[in-house]
Amino acid sequence: MKQFAVIGAGLFGSSVARTLSEEGCDVLLIDSNEERVRDMDEVVSQAVQLDATDEKALKSVGIADVDAVVVSVGKDMEASILITMLLKEMGIKLVVAKAISEAHYKILARLGADRIVFPEREMGIKVANSLLHPSIFDYIEVAPGYSISETEPPPEIIDKSIEQARVRSKYGVEIIAIKRKRPVLDSSGNSKLEDEVRIVPKSDEIIHEGDTIIVIGSEQNLEKLKL
Repeated sequence: MKQFAVIGAGLFGSSVARTLSEEGCDVLLIDSNEERVRDMDEVVSQAVQLDATDEKALKSVGIADVDAVVVSVGKDMEASILITMLLKEMGIKLVVAKAISEAHYKILARLGADRIVFPEREMGIKVANSLLHPSIFDYIEVAPGYSISETEPPPEIIDKSIEQARVRSKYGVEIIAIKRKRPVLDSSGNSKLEDEVRIVPKSDEIIHEGDTIIVIGSEQNLEKLKL
């Protein structure tokens, strides 16, 4: 079982902790606020009230043994920086830190945070893309300037194989999966539709109308697929 620690039980931190717990992970939640800790006590494996800027206190709850730590301490930039520094000095394998500004981002990067997220900005990008391009179902930034997009296939590649569609040469992106509905029988013998996902589809895989393609590429090239 994977072990994680989440420091900060605000909206973002508690959401991360809850999701990890629901996926069967062992989650240690840390916050200085007693009420927040109490609210999450039955959600995570262990919820502890302590000052995460105190190195001895962090070590006392076994944080050095977890696979990854998410630092989400709200708007306290100073505390976020100190906690991230302490975690890296302890040798934590993976530190994911929430940033609240570009300056905060630069400092966390210099401290060696393995991944830095802007939850509000990233959600804002997703919402904006869904409004501007209804054909885009999901949008995930994987690195600066590069994203994975879940979208309807352009009309000109429908009923063509991946090889014939030539999306790499035409659009500069790569199809990494195809999602489609397929009919199945339930326990009562009634027909229903279920999602079928073809991961890394073969070159002779046909793209059908109604399919969803999942592509990866630069944001500039992904723009070419937007309807």
